Parts: sequence; C-alpha cells; structure tokens
Amino acid sequence: MRTFDGLPDFPYTLEAQDGEARAGLIETPRGVVRTPCFMPVGTKGTVKAMTPDRLHAVGAQIVLANTYHLALRPGSDTVRRLGGLHTFMQWDGPILTDSGGYQVFSLRDTAKMDDGGVAFRSIYDGSKHVFTPERSMAEQEALGADFIMCFDQCPPGTATEAEVADAVRRTSVWAERCKRAHQEKDGLGTDGPQMLLGIMQGGVIPHLRRSSAERLLEIGFPGYAIGGLTVGEDRNAMLETTSLAADLLPKDRLRYFMGIGDPEGLIEVISRGVDMFDCVLPTRTARMGTAFTSQGKVNMRNAEHTYSTEPLDPECPCPACTRFSRGAIRHFFMQKEILAIILLTEHNLTYLTRLVAGAREAILEGRFAAFKSGFNSSFLVR
Repeated sequence: MRTFDGLPDFPYTLEAQDGEARAGLIETPRGVVRTPCFMPVGTKGTVKAMTPDRLHAVGAQIVLANTYHLALRPGSDTVRRLGGLHTFMQWDGPILTDSGGYQVFSLRDTAKMDDGGVAFRSIYDGSKHVFTPERSMAEQEALGADFIMCFDQCPPGTATEAEVADAVRRTSVWAERCKRAHQEKDGLGTDGPQMLLGIMQGGVIPHLRRSSAERLLEIGFPGYAIGGLTVGEDRNAMLETTSLAADLLPKDRLRYFMGIGDPEGLIEVISRGVDMFDCVLPTRTARMGTAFTSQGKVNMRNAEHTYSTEPLDPECPCPACTRFSRGAIRHFFMQKEILAIILLTEHNLTYLTRLVAGAREAILEGRFAAFKSGFNSSFLVR
C-alpha cells in the first residue's frame, strides 16, 4: 500500500486504454479489483436478496454500504463492536461506504444546512442529528470500510446555477475538513487502512465542474468521484458532463461515477473513462419484476410469458436462466414468492457484472468501439 499526501492510497494501474475507455487494477488489502467494475449496493449492510456467497458467484468485487442508514440503525459503534463492517456483512472483499451526504440532502425540505454541517431528523424515529464532515469521517472509520467518501453537498438536477455554485464551494470546504479529520486518524478505520475519495460537484455546468475539480486537486486525494449526476438532469447533458469531468481528473487516479446502473448508462460512462460505478437499480428493478437480458429489458409481469418455456436469457449462466423457465419465474413473481426476487436479483447482477467484464476484455484487446456498437444494437431490441 502506498500513501498519498499522508493518506492511504490503494495503487491504481492503468493496463490499457481504448479511446477514453480504461482497463485497470486496484490493489486493496482485500484483493485486486479489476476495472471497469460495477459495485452492488448493500444499503443497510446487505445486498437485498443476496448472500455473500452468491455475490461472489455473480462476480461482484466490491460492495457498498450506506453510512447514513447504518449510523442510525444499528449505529456505527454497534457495527464496530460486532467486528466491523466486513464481519458484520460477512464479506471478505473490499467495501465502499458513501458519506451519507446524498441521503441527508434528500431530506433538504426539512433539514437545516450551513457550512458547519446539516441538522436533520432520523427517518426511523424522528430523533435529531447533525452530520458534519468530521462526523461522517468518524462514522465511516467506525464502520471500517476500505474506500470511504468525503461528505459533500449534492444539489438536485433542478438546482439553479447559484445553488450549484454554493454546493461546489461548500463541498470543497468540507473536503478539506474530511481530509484533515482522516489524517488525524492516520487514515485508519476499525478494519485497517481506508482510502478517502474526494467528490466533484458542479451539476452540468462546465465552469463549475472545472472549479470543483481544481479545488479538489489542490486539496489532493488518492482517488476521485464524479458526484451530482443522475439526479434529474438531462441524460445527454449528464453524458457530456461525464466526459468533461473525467478529462479533468488525473489519469493515474481512480475515477468513480456515483449512482449509475442501467446497462446502456454503464457502457456510456465506461466509454468516457470511468473506472467504478454503483447503483441500486439492478436489485430494485428485480423487485419490480424486470430483468436485464442480452435482448433488452424483460418485464416478467407481462402475460406473454405465462406459458413460456424459454429462459430469461439463453446467454446467461445464472440459476434463473439455467434452471427455470420464464413461465415459472413469472408465476413466482405474480404470487409474490420470495424465490422470484432472489432469482431476478441474482440474474440482474450477473448480467451487469458479465457486461462490464466483457467491456474490460474489449478494452484490453483494443476493440471497445465494436463492443459498444454491438451492445447498443442488441440491447435495445425487445
């Protein structure tokens, strides 16, 4: 493990670049992560409907947990006393925790915010809390994840330019405080070294993105995240901003896009030079009865699948596709059987991890443009 300006730094090696798309390796204390990498989200300490063994089986390399929710229930200190997040989740690979900022700011209609922090009431019992950059660092240190995030302000896609500018300013102020608080703990959490990532804001406004990047680079972090996107803005503007943001970040540092998980979106951000991404979408859509397949999205609520003996996706090796028919899975789902959610969740995560692994292989072999073109032509066909 290296250090970067007094902070733990898990080495990132750029193996290949095809256009802007990148393939790399991240060396963590819990194993090497191959990028591009999709990270399943376990908001409250578990990826819904998945056991740790099944997460390994689908090819997950890193999982996420949510600082806001775990800080409130069961409490970060409780997780620490139970052995830290890896023991708590029974996950032996790397874990990333977000800062709690996105969840806190989703309560912006009732929360009170200034440069000191954010005061809000718990969604669980109405109790009063204040999140500051220092508290976010303390909560994440107690949880013991490998990758941790700076506390940031994430404005909605409908925010005015003045509101976005203020979020950029405040995010920079808080980033400096997060780094200082993390350095005071020598970059260590309950379970060992923690790599702190700075978060870029700026909405889809180019000069604010540049301003945010310049300030973060001035403060200095081992890796960087692109935040403040997929929050209601225009899709094309989001993709253009991703290209700009990636170009502003160092080529030898990890790049993380926060909150994208649709197949088309993943391929687009990979083509723009992003290394890691996460989203609840594949697990949430599974609970709604939707499957990602090589022929497009399949809605298992549709009556057309009632008598179908076909698999969800003949190209997929997951249990849902190799052992069950569409008709059976539809019946389980319509009858609200838990098995349907388990099968669809594992399928969607399998599909995405295989898709991203295919993109990585194409980058390494210098054929990513053809891979992307082939994906776009097949996935959009129903």
